Amino acid sequence: MGTISSKLNNAMRKAMKHSGVSVLSTAFTVLALSSLWVPQTAQATQSQYSPNFKGTDIDEFINIVGKILKKTMIIDPQVRGKVNVRSYELLTEEQYYHFFLNVLEVYGFAVIDMGNNRLKVIKAKDAKSSPTPVVGDEAPGEGDEMVTRVVQVKNVSVRELAPLLRQLSDQSGSGHVVHYDPSNVIMLVGAAATVNRLVEIINRVDRAGDQKVEIIRLEYASSSEIVRIVESIYKGTGKKDQPQFLIPKIVADDRTNSVIVSGEPKAREKVIGLIKRLDAELETTGNTKVYYLKYAKADEVVKVLTGVSDSLAKDNKGGTAKNTGGRSSKKRDYSIQAHPDSNSLVINAEPDMMRSLEQIIRQLDVRRQQVLVEAIIVEVFESDGINLGIQWGSEEAGFTQFNNGVTPLSQVAGAAYNGRGKETTTLVEGIGDDGKAVFTPKTTKEPDDYTALAAVLSGMTGFATGVVKDGWGAVIQAIRSDTRSNILATPSITTLDNEEASMLVGSEIPILTGSAASSNNSNPFQTVDRKEVGIKLKVTPQINEGTAVQLLIEQEVSSVSGATGVDVAINKRSIKTTVLAEDGGTVVIGGLIDEDVQESVQKVPLLGDLPWIGHLFRSTGTAKRKTNLMVFIRPKIIRDSDTLLGVSQRKYNYIRAEQIKRDEEGISLMPFTDHPVLPEWDESLALPPKFEEYMEGQVEDKSADNAEKAGQE
Repeated sequence: MGTISSKLNNAMRKAMKHSGVSVLSTAFTVLALSSLWVPQTAQATQSQYSPNFKGTDIDEFINIVGKILKKTMIIDPQVRGKVNVRSYELLTEEQYYHFFLNVLEVYGFAVIDMGNNRLKVIKAKDAKSSPTPVVGDEAPGEGDEMVTRVVQVKNVSVRELAPLLRQLSDQSGSGHVVHYDPSNVIMLVGAAATVNRLVEIINRVDRAGDQKVEIIRLEYASSSEIVRIVESIYKGTGKKDQPQFLIPKIVADDRTNSVIVSGEPKAREKVIGLIKRLDAELETTGNTKVYYLKYAKADEVVKVLTGVSDSLAKDNKGGTAKNTGGRSSKKRDYSIQAHPDSNSLVINAEPDMMRSLEQIIRQLDVRRQQVLVEAIIVEVFESDGINLGIQWGSEEAGFTQFNNGVTPLSQVAGAAYNGRGKETTTLVEGIGDDGKAVFTPKTTKEPDDYTALAAVLSGMTGFATGVVKDGWGAVIQAIRSDTRSNILATPSITTLDNEEASMLVGSEIPILTGSAASSNNSNPFQTVDRKEVGIKLKVTPQINEGTAVQLLIEQEVSSVSGATGVDVAINKRSIKTTVLAEDGGTVVIGGLIDEDVQESVQKVPLLGDLPWIGHLFRSTGTAKRKTNLMVFIRPKIIRDSDTLLGVSQRKYNYIRAEQIKRDEEGISLMPFTDHPVLPEWDESLALPPKFEEYMEGQVEDKSADNAEKAGQE
């Protein structure tokens, strides 16, 4: 006990030295305290203090308290000032500690308990970012202790509660309020007394109201229609002026034809009473409604609704009073008609059937997505051929003849022989001098006519030469043919989901399909059909879940290859398949790589096999054909009008760029003629000016014209 007294005396002397307290008052204080330090039991009683500081430097005040409380004090350099405080009652060490915290809080400072009997004194505004201890309901702290507390809010949104709490907290000092939306918690930092007061406010505010949910099953009315009526009533009665918790929430369940109501009891009772009064049976067994469709076609929807109505009527007819709501089963009449001009449906049916049909109409009458299908068709065709033939003949021995790519010698010789001029001798009857008949020979010579020979020679291609000497003749013909073609087509087509679209880029050619002779075979009757030739594309897209598109594709590329003995020949390559492609992805749906080499030899037996000399007795033809064909498809889903507008603008600008390029190149032999060019793409609609603006413009134009005339005069 003497040790405590000596320590107190030393502390009081220092306080007296700094504060200027008289020796007499200090002595009285010491005597008053000394009179209380009397041992009462075997254990020492708790010490009591009566602090009295006047004009004491705050650093000295903190050090004196630290010595009394046996704690290490860490003082921030920014802690400056003097303390004037006095207590008229004796304080225990715990009370003295809280007295110390109260004094520092008044002077704008805070104490942070760092543990291990260490206290850190800092400015109050820096306490919110310091490591203050985190407390809970078990040990919430008291007084001006700096604490951090996390409060879980269950029934109120922390986003709305936090601004109210900040008004009750010293935000400019040591207090701080932060909310965290994902966990719906509030974090409080500050003096324990202030934090505990805020926690008490949160607990009183965070109370769940009577938000029970009630389900009202409707018997006659439609749930969605009832919800629409009730919501329109609340909108017209100043919904914004009412507190949120007094406004009931109403949701329609079309599947069970029920209305779900939640909210405060009085608000629920009011809404439920109104719903029950509206759910009354109609005077007639049916009602008539008109539904204006936005996207679907009325004629197609009628087919679906008729089938569903037949099923509903059949089920009700075979039901019992139990499964029909206690009402007896009867024949259910209904009528569903389409009005194509307004694209609307006129339905007359009983209320429950009407509700089912309404739900089906809402699900069918939705905006359908579109698909842009772009195809790339690439066909490269190469054909090489060479023919070499030697034919000879003799007037006496015979001749050779080949026709695999060369003109037969017999045709050339026959046409040449028939083209020679001929002499014809005829006897002309006359009367001689003696009066008797005299026959005089007369020779007529016809000129050469090589028309037939020219027709034969016109059919010969390549190099051809002939030799005729001493009754022997020879014809040599050599030809080489090369064919190259490169077809690149990029057809594109846009169609609705699950709608077939087709396109043809080509022509129609006549095909003879039959003929019938007349009675005298003078005017035969022929039937002709027309065949589409070109690039044909037929596609039916189906948009699947996600970004996949299923495509039913029919692709055909055809062309006229030439005439035959019967009719024309048509080259045709077609593909019919179903593929699944990603949105914007390119897939190959077909390909053909064909290479054909043919070699034909016509020769005289034995003689044509002789080396070197055998070439004089044979004709050789070689043909090589190679075809490469690839078809690529790329679908793109058009989900909104902006995407469609972008695609249209890109295609439009491409054509316009091609026209500008042609216009810059000019027209050959017509230098002053311009190519037609599309105008610039302009998606904005220029509205006409108002009448007032138009009249003002007219007045300004007239004034400008008058001023110009006056200047000219």
